[in-house]
Amino acid sequence: MPSSSLSFRAPSLALLATEPLRALLEFCAVGLAQPATVQGDGHPVIVYPGLGAGSVNTAQLRSHLEDCGYDVYDWELGVNTGPEGHFDDWLAALVARVREVHARHGRKVSLVGWSLGGVYAREIAKLCPECVRQVVTLATPHNAMGDANHAGTIFRLLGGNMSQLTAELLERVGRRPPVPVTSIYSETDGVVCWQGCLEEPARDAENVAVDASHLGMPSHPDVLRIVADRLAQREGRWRPYARNATALRSRPTGSSRSRK
Repeated sequence: MPSSSLSFRAPSLALLATEPLRALLEFCAVGLAQPATVQGDGHPVIVYPGLGAGSVNTAQLRSHLEDCGYDVYDWELGVNTGPEGHFDDWLAALVARVREVHARHGRKVSLVGWSLGGVYAREIAKLCPECVRQVVTLATPHNAMGDANHAGTIFRLLGGNMSQLTAELLERVGRRPPVPVTSIYSETDGVVCWQGCLEEPARDAENVAVDASHLGMPSHPDVLRIVADRLAQREGRWRPYARNATALRSRPTGSSRSRK
């Protein structure tokens, strides 16, 4: 896949304008079509929010994963306004947190990142792969981090500095981490270029399409099912996503464990 945004275009402004309403409908859809849980193995999971989002925006995703039996952690840095200071210095604190959770549980940690949060998850996995079980990204344009999306405008409005987004950093961000990776994307994403979310398919890398808005990704019923399914795989036994397999692993929501 291309490693820069030069080959891509941002979604149309018309599609961008539909994002708030679509996200609201997807949020409501979870209550009407409650995703069945899967039998998780209790390993730790850290969830990273998208740009301008925080724990409130990923609450449904984290709640569903808890219902599936995973030990779920918020990233605990509040609203994601982008890296503060030098990117690698700032990233070091996120890596330290993953190492701490890994040591606490004695088990590898799965990282789930939405949009810019997925970039964090991928970079963390590159720096401490011995602590990371797998990475699942939601609408993360790792191959289109420049102007081929509308997130750059949001970043600037939040006071972010785009000067660190050098050609070298773009190339680095586009490289796949050395752990299993699932990229969940939507061709109707109104914020980021969906082509920039695609991973080069490999033995332990895949792309899974959903029909979702960008803002509604962490509360979309299909996304909740897919993320839980990916995390339910046995460690070291990663296989590409199969929708029928999800149905076989599902269990009634009422049988879920109590949350922490």
